[in-house]
Amino acid sequence: MSKVFTDAAAIADDIIRDSGPHLVVGLPLGLGKANHIINALYRRAAADRSLDLTFFSALTLEKPRPSNELEKRFITPVIDRLFGGWPDLDYATALHRGALPPNIKVTEFFFLAGKWLRNTYAQQHYIAANYTHAASYILDRGLNVITQLVAKRVVNGETRYSLSCNTDTTLELLRARAAGGASFRLVGQVNSELPFMPGAGDLPASEFSAILDSPDTDFPLFAPPSEPVSGTKYAIGLHAAGLIKDGGTLQIGIGQVGDALAQSLILRHRDNARFREIAARLAPGSAMAETAPFATGLYGVSEMVFEAFLGLISAGVLRREVDGAVLHGGFFLGPKSFYRALREMTPEQRARIQMTAVSFTNDLYGDEAARRRARVDARFVNNAMMATLMGAAISDGLDNGQVVSGVGGQYNFVAQAFALEGARSILTLESTRREKHGVVSNIRWSYGHTTIPRHLRDIVVTEYGVADLRGKSDAEVIAAMLNVVDSRFQAELMRQAKGAGKLLKSHEIPAAHRANFPDRIKTALKPARAAGLLPSFPFGSDFTEVEQRLIPALETLRDASRSPLALIGLLMEGLRPGDASIQPALARMGLDHPNTFSDRLYRALLNGALKRSGEK
Repeated sequence: MSKVFTDAAAIADDIIRDSGPHLVVGLPLGLGKANHIINALYRRAAADRSLDLTFFSALTLEKPRPSNELEKRFITPVIDRLFGGWPDLDYATALHRGALPPNIKVTEFFFLAGKWLRNTYAQQHYIAANYTHAASYILDRGLNVITQLVAKRVVNGETRYSLSCNTDTTLELLRARAAGGASFRLVGQVNSELPFMPGAGDLPASEFSAILDSPDTDFPLFAPPSEPVSGTKYAIGLHAAGLIKDGGTLQIGIGQVGDALAQSLILRHRDNARFREIAARLAPGSAMAETAPFATGLYGVSEMVFEAFLGLISAGVLRREVDGAVLHGGFFLGPKSFYRALREMTPEQRARIQMTAVSFTNDLYGDEAARRRARVDARFVNNAMMATLMGAAISDGLDNGQVVSGVGGQYNFVAQAFALEGARSILTLESTRREKHGVVSNIRWSYGHTTIPRHLRDIVVTEYGVADLRGKSDAEVIAAMLNVVDSRFQAELMRQAKGAGKLLKSHEIPAAHRANFPDRIKTALKPARAAGLLPSFPFGSDFTEVEQRLIPALETLRDASRSPLALIGLLMEGLRPGDASIQPALARMGLDHPNTFSDRLYRALLNGALKRSGEK
């Protein structure tokens, strides 16, 4: 029977007493970290250098950090409201300060995107790993403790604990332990907000060596608010929605494109005429392959489960059942409304969402025949940062070796797309990004780092359309990719391809693809945006209405700050009084009655940004 503690320091002492001074501690990816136990172990090791402590983790969550005064004014109340009671992780704080004690090591296989760039310790201790390999890697390193956040339920006097948000690698490790291939202590921390999910992660108390269960160590779940979905991302989502076959299988990766795709699929199902109309405006003369409502519905199998999946279930898009479930997932993360929705579901509703091992969601091995029967017409939709003209994808790192995030499950799903009959891998990316010196193309002739090699190229989607690359020659692939490049960069990229001898000198980009400009996307989507069919927050938001208005204004200001001339233009525009509707936003930022020169300057800049973003 597991020992129950009410004090984090006491449970840390118990772990050290039973496991010894050499601790290799597995921490779940993302939400499922037992923060109080982790911090107690960290503090013990920081105070006692005879202890050797290694944390093996992924996706260390952290509260947002403002980078300038206006961001601070905006985000501080949001942090207080949404993250005020969430305990920071001591090891992350020490890593940022470069103050990690020498007897404590932290190794991750997936970073919160961009958070550890240029942090030498984090970059040097990162392990490049497919998600499905993480469990075996930590076993090889001598795992002897897993700490995990759990949900608790008592039925007929029996206490059970749910792995809830993180069945992903923990179930893999428990199976290894049951088979005699591992020896470790599973230690849980009860959280009252965590939904009790049924299925393989519903465990008896006997599986745990110790449990931390006390109101003093309960805390609000980490709940990142949904970010607004831009027109560019909606264009990508709409194009991708035209590739999803009714009766098929759906996986969606991390990011706003997932929200855009889900809303596009819901629109396709519930208001099919409007969906077709928007699609025709977005890509005139280019008929989408799949535009009908969902008569059979889809089955979801995705390592990450997020709020958009609940929207798909509610809309009747996700309803094809496999073993009683319409969705199998490995971990979940989302805003407060998402956790609340899971908690408030009836047992029957919750049973249709089965949390399981990452080997199930990301691989075909095991009961392969059954998985193949279930995963018909699968579409695996994942995001990339960049792509090359010959179809390679860059999703996790830079050409100087710096890791932005991690490969996670992306390679797993690309491999499945080639292993399953009728399946396709869909990699999505915005065609451009804004850097300090201006807009640059995210589609390059070549790049010094690759996540998905070009021999696994399949479908690439940008806001300008779909490039179907599977089985095509290099010249055909280059031609297809040029069609979805922003037109400001097409000529130079085509010149590079021709100069390398990979494209006919006579090749020309078809006329229909020579107008790939942001304004065309904006114009095509404007009626649907105005009609509320493609809302900025399709599945709700934890931001207030005033904050929702401020977000695009702050983005406008951030973009302008990269150019002195643009910033001056914004300032001049902001010196002219705005209408009364701007006042609540200025008040929210503490700039309605500026007293200092800097406050007057910030007011003018924000006033200009609010005007300009309101016109978009």
